[in-house]
Amino acid sequence: MDPFSQFSQLQQNLQAMTKTVAGLENDMLEVLKENTELKVENQLLREKISKLDANKEPAENKSQAGLKSLRNIYDSGYHICNMYYGSHRESGEDCMFCLDILDNFVNHGQKNRG
Repeated sequence: MDPFSQFSQLQQNLQAMTKTVAGLENDMLEVLKENTELKVENQLLREKISKLDANKEPAENKSQAGLKSLRNIYDSGYHICNMYYGSHRESGEDCMFCLDILDNFVNHGQKNRG
């Protein structure tokens, strides 16, 4: 096989591998998104179960638990905003929409206390 044919075949193989990697990346993002949605749903179900089992908690405790849940999801690297909900954030990258939700949640809780 001549060098040009070898190079051409290598290029085709590289393109096929690039397609495969891109497909795997998309599949991985879908799995991560589904995993996040399931974590959120699981958390909500646990909260409902504990709500049924326990006496009524003061509203402030519920707000703090909700804020903590949102903060945990965001700190795990996932969006909590309605624009990108459940999608993975790049490491070290903040989302102004998510941060706005967290800030409003905190500010709303402080208004209720004051």
